[in-house]
Amino acid sequence: MTVKEILSDTSDKMQKTLESLHEQLKGVRTAKASTLLVENIKVDYYGSPTPLKQIATLAVPQPDTILIKPFDPASVKPIETAIKSSDLSIAPIVDGRLIRLNIPPLSEERRTQLVTHAKKIGEQTKVGIRNIRRDANKLIEKSHKDKLVTEDQMQIGKDQIDEITKHRTDEIDSIVKHKSDEIMLE
Repeated sequence: MTVKEILSDTSDKMQKTLESLHEQLKGVRTAKASTLLVENIKVDYYGSPTPLKQIATLAVPQPDTILIKPFDPASVKPIETAIKSSDLSIAPIVDGRLIRLNIPPLSEERRTQLVTHAKKIGEQTKVGIRNIRRDANKLIEKSHKDKLVTEDQMQIGKDQIDEITKHRTDEIDSIVKHKSDEIMLE
């Protein structure tokens, strides 16, 4: 592989890791109701774990309420069970064919726990980014060993990988800080 191909592949993998971070942080609760909190909860739908957003309509009719309307009325019970077993700590209220989630205001202690959780997700993402960097450096070294790239190209490639890694970790810090600020605001 050429250095350029390795850099491109590394950048793509790191971008996917950042997208994964965004998806994980969507599920971390903030002070206001949002369908993002529940849309990826896995529901046992006829034996298959299915994201809630694929089997129900999600809405926020009021700032403190999430309304879930299943497409299939038979899925109300599995949805209720999935919400109860999730880490949301919100009790679903079944109202016939609808499920309501009343989002209580967050206590200061709970906000701090959620910020800590968001930071933990950020750190796990940084570990993933560093692992991608390590693998890319090994590929460049292997390409040098196989005489596909020169010593100078190898060093320039490693420097560029370090630059991309620094940029991505700074981006992670920024994303986590934004989410933390969102959690702490009322």
